[in-house]
Amino acid sequence: MHDSGQNSNKYDWGLTASHFPALPSGVQDFLSLSLSESTKRSYRADLAHFEAAGRILPASPSDIASYIAEMAGHYAVATIERRLASLAKAHRTRGYDDPCKAELVKSTLRGIRRSLGTQQRQAAAILRDDLFAMLDKLGDHRPKDIRDRALLLLGFATAMRRSELASLDIDDIEFIPKGMLVILRRSKTDQEGQGRKIAVPLGRTRHCPVTALKTWLDMLERPSGAIFVCINKHGHILQRRISGEAVSLVVKTRIANAGYDPKPFSGHSLRAGFATSAAQAGASTYKIRQTTGHRTESSLSRYIRDTDLFTDAAITRLL
Repeated sequence: MHDSGQNSNKYDWGLTASHFPALPSGVQDFLSLSLSESTKRSYRADLAHFEAAGRILPASPSDIASYIAEMAGHYAVATIERRLASLAKAHRTRGYDDPCKAELVKSTLRGIRRSLGTQQRQAAAILRDDLFAMLDKLGDHRPKDIRDRALLLLGFATAMRRSELASLDIDDIEFIPKGMLVILRRSKTDQEGQGRKIAVPLGRTRHCPVTALKTWLDMLERPSGAIFVCINKHGHILQRRISGEAVSLVVKTRIANAGYDPKPFSGHSLRAGFATSAAQAGASTYKIRQTTGHRTESSLSRYIRDTDLFTDAAITRLL
């Protein structure tokens, strides 16, 4: 039984009501929430790419091996691995055998890794001095400047991902005498919504994230709703929440205005910049992880960029 002729956007992902029509509606509702919408979108996009290559489900191991071999050299290894995981999920949720487990597929992927390597292109880190250079170019009166100042400082101080920044609501902020607490209700690694709090102390420099956010919220003049919203070309503040892509655009625009080449930077640059700058300043990895949310030091290490390889290098003690 093939799924040909069906649109990949209509496929069910995870266990849904269509798999168990006899279950009570309450159970069906929770099944529909077993995957986040962003995860479902990624799965759909990956399956659409597979179908656009002239292939259908269920696929054989040789189909899958040919597919990933065709992608080699055109896509990053991480992208190939993600699409492979999506195809495995697509087969399992439809009751098919998973062809991605076959040794033929595994060996092909190992060959791709050995040929291309697995190091991912990383977004350049926006370090503290880089951030200050960006902020110094912002004005103090235009709504877009005030919003972007708050966004950049809050993104750096909390090390949030761009989607997390975009999803923040006014109710997620608690101002206290020492600064503010930011409640992150859901994240990429917390799909069940347990949430956590990030402490942001009052700044000691001219660029204080607490002051910047208060200034922006005063301009918003609303008690609830999204913190970071769109602003039109006339400077009018809209009701619509910004997207994660808009966060990246703010970063690229502001880093370019500060005289940097914007190409290596993205919304992830603030998160990487916080981790790297904090490590350079001597903060313990435990305290850094309290902010970033990384559970292990090994996972954190990928976010600390190699900007200080010459600092106290071992060879300086020898030659």
